[in-house]
Amino acid sequence: MFETFDHTADLGLRVTAGDLEELFAEAARGLTSLVVDDPETLRLNRATEFRIEGDDLDLLLVDLLGELLFRFETTGFLGRDFTTVRTTGGLDVEARGEKIAGQDHRLAREVKAITYHGLKVERQDGRWMAEGIVDI
Repeated sequence: MFETFDHTADLGLRVTAGDLEELFAEAARGLTSLVVDDPETLRLNRATEFRIEGDDLDLLLVDLLGELLFRFETTGFLGRDFTTVRTTGGLDVEARGEKIAGQDHRLAREVKAITYHGLKVERQDGRWMAEGIVDI
């Protein structure tokens, strides 16, 4: 599950999940919901795979969201469904979605950057929780 919260001129993203892999996948879905009004309208006609290197969970989250934002800004690809696999030394990611550049999807807002402000990934009451702030 993900939810957003207001943070001065930025927007916060809070994610909870039963395990780390679902936490990262849910955070990716949360980012998509910040970019496009109705993520469920995205087709699943393209896929991309990539790896995020590192062991620090906070940094893995920032790097994951940053990579997804970069791919959207440079290629127009926006993911709707995500699979993440935590491995030794990193995170393997598969994103399925579509290129929305030049199409009639209505963008919700411009996400300029993923920030380190308020960043945390931690275990709470037997579940995983992550929070971060995006610059809009």
